[in-house]
Amino acid sequence: MSGSAHLFVLAMTLLCVGFILHLVRTRKLRAKYSILWLSVGGGLVVLAASPALLDRLSVALGITYGPATFFLGAITLLFIVVIHFSWELSRLEERSRTLAEEVALLRAAQPQGEAVSGPGPAPESGDPVTGPVDEGVGDGRG
Repeated sequence: MSGSAHLFVLAMTLLCVGFILHLVRTRKLRAKYSILWLSVGGGLVVLAASPALLDRLSVALGITYGPATFFLGAITLLFIVVIHFSWELSRLEERSRTLAEEVALLRAAQPQGEAVSGPGPAPESGDPVTGPVDEGVGDGRG
């Protein structure tokens, strides 16, 4: 790999790791996912920073072109991350369905005129979603 291509791959990898750190610092990425992404980024930084290590790994795997090994590793790790996220999504979808069924059962079991109150103070009167009804507005008693 040429020197400029090597520097480009290293710069892009470091930029991605920096972006992950920024997301963690601004609390837009949860810690359990940040550990996953930082470990992936750290591994890619090591391979991008050491062309000799990448070449030795390529020869050991029987791949003649070093950057192909780098991108094969990156794609493999991203595939594993996608599988993990699919598993998480399936688990959360099942949990949401279960919670929706429980709410439906609670609403069905409650007497007809009573409002289901969630966390926090219940509304004084009127619709349980919109809150109290201001009876002095628009009813002609004004």
